[in-house]
Amino acid sequence: MRRRELTLMIVGGAAIASSITRLAYGAAPVIGFLGSASASQWSERLSAFHAGLGETGFAVGRNVAIEYRWAEGEYSRLPALAAELVRLPATVIAVIGNTASTFAARAATKTIPIIFRIAVDPVEAGLVTSLSRPDGNITGITTMGVEAAPKQLEVLHETVPRASPLALLLNPSNRVLSGMLSKEVSAAAAALGRQLHIVHASIDADFRPAFVRMNEMRIGGVVIGADTFFNSRNEALAALAVAHRLPAISPYREFAIAGGLFSYGGSIADASRQAGNYVGQILRGKKVSELPVQRVAKVEFFANLKTARALGVALPAWLLSRADEVIE
Repeated sequence: MRRRELTLMIVGGAAIASSITRLAYGAAPVIGFLGSASASQWSERLSAFHAGLGETGFAVGRNVAIEYRWAEGEYSRLPALAAELVRLPATVIAVIGNTASTFAARAATKTIPIIFRIAVDPVEAGLVTSLSRPDGNITGITTMGVEAAPKQLEVLHETVPRASPLALLLNPSNRVLSGMLSKEVSAAAAALGRQLHIVHASIDADFRPAFVRMNEMRIGGVVIGADTFFNSRNEALAALAVAHRLPAISPYREFAIAGGLFSYGGSIADASRQAGNYVGQILRGKKVSELPVQRVAKVEFFANLKTARALGVALPAWLLSRADEVIE
């Protein structure tokens, strides 16, 4: 087959796919939704996202459509999934977790508006040059999970014996986020005079060996780094922490609810609602540069007293008094 004929076939195929999308949704704009996990794992944040859309007058099936692409925890799939959304073409792309997904979306298009919900400072990560007036085609909400990590370490520092080393669990496949977390938490540990070990896990099979290793190192407590994969495995991580008698803190309240000792971080549901609102504003005609990057308005601290008793950990009264919720 000649090169010219092959080119015509590819261009023609793309045009047909675009036409099919327009026929399927009529005049309704199409939101391309890029998810690093799965729909079942993100039910709460999806509900919040739809609520945010509703604040701007949009409802799926009435005046807007959504095309979902799920990586099911396999971050290597994100670039191809983002490219699919660009080819639709999506009117706007929503990425409500995580940093790797956001970079994949940005690499796929420089023209389609992208609204993110991430855990990092987007200026430090290199996604935008200004929080107040984003340039290019990307803006959104940050839960500042990296900024919260030193506070999480401080909570463990006040809870477990100071002679014990602490650990930070990271997902190395989320390269940018894990690098920033390692830097911030290592600096916080040094300032507190605590020894810190970095432990990695990027798939389910890594979890049990990681906790066995922490026991072997006589770790006194572990900070579970901000990462969408970890957030989708809260029950497994909480169960392993209790089974290995290891005090643990996560950015996600679902972790404490599932039986983890602590959670401290920005509200993912609240940030997802804000992201949905931003997507709606884009559909209403707002430009990306008119939507400053927002920090999540709500930070939550949960403590699980039942787990503390099971671990034999005495929680200071002043610490419990600061909790938004104490799980009995």
